[in-house]
Amino acid sequence: MPVTVVDINCDMGESFGQWRLSDTDDARLMELISSANIAAGFHAGDPNLMDATVRLATQHGVGIGVHPGYRDLQGFGRRKINGSGDEIVNDIVYQIGALREFARRHGAVLQHVKPHGALYMELAADEALSRSFIKLMRTVAPNAFVFCMGMSQTYRTALEAGQPVIREFYADRDYDRSGSIVFTRHVGKLDPAGIADKVVRACLEGKVRTVDGADIAIDFESICFHSDTPGCLEIAATMRSALVANGIRIAPVTEVSAQQTQAARGSK
Repeated sequence: MPVTVVDINCDMGESFGQWRLSDTDDARLMELISSANIAAGFHAGDPNLMDATVRLATQHGVGIGVHPGYRDLQGFGRRKINGSGDEIVNDIVYQIGALREFARRHGAVLQHVKPHGALYMELAADEALSRSFIKLMRTVAPNAFVFCMGMSQTYRTALEAGQPVIREFYADRDYDRSGSIVFTRHVGKLDPAGIADKVVRACLEGKVRTVDGADIAIDFESICFHSDTPGCLEIAATMRSALVANGIRIAPVTEVSAQQTQAARGSK
């Protein structure tokens, strides 16, 4: 079925002290999204930036999510850090707790958890690590959505455990035939119109073109783009305008999830 209501999420707050990565202020991006994935200090972010980004999200009515990553400031969390399952899960606990307290400070709740970079990809492929992560979520944040790829171990494990889960479509990343994004550490400048066409097609036809030219089916409830992608503001604005022009409404992830559940019940 065509996607008629969708969430838009963005990885944000990904600077550190005086260091800035994005070519756009998060405040401008907040006007174009419905969910924010906020760095919690391990791959990027610091207490002052976390506070400021949470405050911006609450002012714009944007859902607040934590974006935990490997402890890798130098590599921006895009390098795998070897550690035991317990060590990795404890690092996630630490980051969830930190961001959740800033949300509480501003009268908000933690809407979702979306792992970052290499950790996201590791969870997608590693069943044991995914089970440890979802077991953690059932304990510390049982009502928070987990954001992940539909083909991932993370998604399958969340469904089995009854954890709320949202599948993402990546606007500014390429796909392979498995339905996984092609992981990259450096993204060049992209064509906003081309990305908008890709996203609209995914919504209306449920398909995406892979890096080797094949079309594959794709299911999702949220569209993701990254604040560190060059030209991200133009990408977000062009994409959002194209979605609206094609009758696709941008809505909070809670509303999108509720509509998906209702549609699934109606089809039975």
